[in-house]
Amino acid sequence: MSFEHVNLVIVNTRVANLASVDFAFRRLGITPTISADPAVIKAASHVVLPGVGTAGAAMRSLESLGLVPVLQALTQPVLGICLGMQMLTERSAEVGKGSLIAAQTAKITAAAESYVNCIGVIPGSIERMQAAANMPLPHMGWNETSTVNEQGEQHPIFKGLTQPWFYYVHSFAAPIGSSTIATCEYSMPFSAAIAHNNFIGVQFHPERSGVDGAHVLQNFLEFSC
Repeated sequence: MSFEHVNLVIVNTRVANLASVDFAFRRLGITPTISADPAVIKAASHVVLPGVGTAGAAMRSLESLGLVPVLQALTQPVLGICLGMQMLTERSAEVGKGSLIAAQTAKITAAAESYVNCIGVIPGSIERMQAAANMPLPHMGWNETSTVNEQGEQHPIFKGLTQPWFYYVHSFAAPIGSSTIATCEYSMPFSAAIAHNNFIGVQFHPERSGVDGAHVLQNFLEFSC
């Protein structure tokens, strides 16, 4: 399939393994541009937001680059991968150290927790997962993922996939909620993917998930708003 019409930009967050994401798209026949330049990002037809590490450090990097308002204003398809997905939500419990974003206090059940404000384009928050017997954190490895909701609906990012297997590496996750478009379970159910308008986030690593992951990336390149 030709993607000549696609101008793909991978955001250089300075906290991501850009090479693996870049290579995954190159295998599909497209050469991405890797950039932190607001003008380049705004001009893209599709934008990918990768990330590794903690939400606090990642948000600090985005703020230092002046990219938070740039990303909030995008109207083209945007795909957040792993920590990139988490940064698209409203806040994260993975504060880390040294964030320039002011941490706020909110009540979850009866306890007060510290959160870091995120980009805020997909409703919801990121919470620490609960470890269980024989299920240590981080959650690392391949897991079957449900991409069809109770009404039998499937987001276009998962078109052509039935109970795919994806590769995960994370200790924090988005609880299942109104923005959830795919689910997985590791010690607890969590959102494998979330979406709101033109913004899509996947907790797994499609660039490391073989044929099923490549299918997700291809669907993203075909996605239009």
